Amino acid sequence: MTPAPAAQADTGLLSPVRAGTPVEAAVGDVAWVQGMLDAEAALVRAQASLGTVPAAGARVITAAARAEHFDVRALAVEARETANPVVGLVRALTRLVAAEDRQAAEYVHRGSTSQDIFDTGAMLVSARALRLIRADLARAAEALGSLARRHRGTVMAGRTLALQAVPTTFGLKAAGWRQLLLDAGTRLTRVLDGGLFVSLGGAAGTLAGYLEYARVDSGPDALPPPEYAGRLLDAFAAETGLARPALPWHSLRTPLADLAAALAFTAGALGKLAVDVQTLARTEIGEVAEPAGEGRGASSAMPHKRNPVLATLIRSAALQVPVVSAGLTQCLVAEDERSGGAWHAEWQLLREALRLTGGAAYTAVELAEGLTVHADRMAANLRLTGSQVVSERISARLSPRLGKETARSLLAQASARAAGTGVPLAQVLAELPLVTEVFSREQLDALCDPAHYTGAAAELVDRALA
Repeated sequence: MTPAPAAQADTGLLSPVRAGTPVEAAVGDVAWVQGMLDAEAALVRAQASLGTVPAAGARVITAAARAEHFDVRALAVEARETANPVVGLVRALTRLVAAEDRQAAEYVHRGSTSQDIFDTGAMLVSARALRLIRADLARAAEALGSLARRHRGTVMAGRTLALQAVPTTFGLKAAGWRQLLLDAGTRLTRVLDGGLFVSLGGAAGTLAGYLEYARVDSGPDALPPPEYAGRLLDAFAAETGLARPALPWHSLRTPLADLAAALAFTAGALGKLAVDVQTLARTEIGEVAEPAGEGRGASSAMPHKRNPVLATLIRSAALQVPVVSAGLTQCLVAEDERSGGAWHAEWQLLREALRLTGGAAYTAVELAEGLTVHADRMAANLRLTGSQVVSERISARLSPRLGKETARSLLAQASARAAGTGVPLAQVLAELPLVTEVFSREQLDALCDPAHYTGAAAELVDRALA
């Protein structure tokens, strides 16, 4: 069969949210190769620390385990023959080590299996990506905290089911965005602190190969199998900085499911920020604007437009990651001790979830730090309903005098009349005897001022930022 032409690299053309971001490089093919090589090097150092591999051999292997020494494209093509990239990588690493030290080459991948190396490498790649994401979440949250503090009392319309409901403050809205990002950071931290595991199971999760080679390499001085297995796991975990699992997890995919859930939540949290900004930036609302830049938000057909592209990029990722993460969770249904397909299906899904979430978090920093708030438009929009946004307040004040149902009916009629005529609600109410028996016109004007009906918004902001 004639080979297909060489494919070009995935440049991110169809995924601009992550194009050019730090996380893109952290989870690219070269980074993945380096993660697997780091797993190989950590494993041989762990074995050397237990005396089953010569220390000199471990040093040679570690020195050779650098991604720049390998043809990543060739490894990818070769992986078609073995259904995973580790087999070809081990061959290439063995050849490279043998050129330096033939004896050391005997200890490459000693007793191991492809899934141990790939899964450990995947955890290392994930840890590096999560640290980038977590740092961006913290930076965006800090910017949102500043917005919340600055606009603690900036009154705006609270909207429910797309319509103005009751007044709120922009500070409370920003504090809510911030809280979601803090919650996402907490979930990522839980995964980073003990949820990313080394993979060490051998061919079928029994560690038999590791134990057998330990007997061969140690002879009569070999540690009892249970003790050696435990010490090897501890040493491998220490070398990688990953956690030690309770059991080999070749087909027990809890680490991936937990990681998927944290990424899905993080993307969703970022998406809430994005969709709110998109809504508030609408021409008809105009209460916030994204940071401007040369060519930023340009339309190919309409010169007057400056589209909210940062929010659009974030939202695109937020809509994709939960779907991708569901695919990762689905891979919990893995047959036997090693899966033929479910494991393989995880790889691209994991990378996509990491780089989309990372791209969204990186973009959110720029959005949060540069967001412009138009308090004057917020005030103007509150006037659109002629104070109908405070009808709940008037109803509550009238209920003790008129009864709950009578007060609600009266306010519904008054609000409908205000909406139909354009007359402010306070003026409509001032013409109703049932109301004027209770309130003076000055009291009605005060009660109908949206700025005086924000509840505990300011205190909630203070509590969130404390």
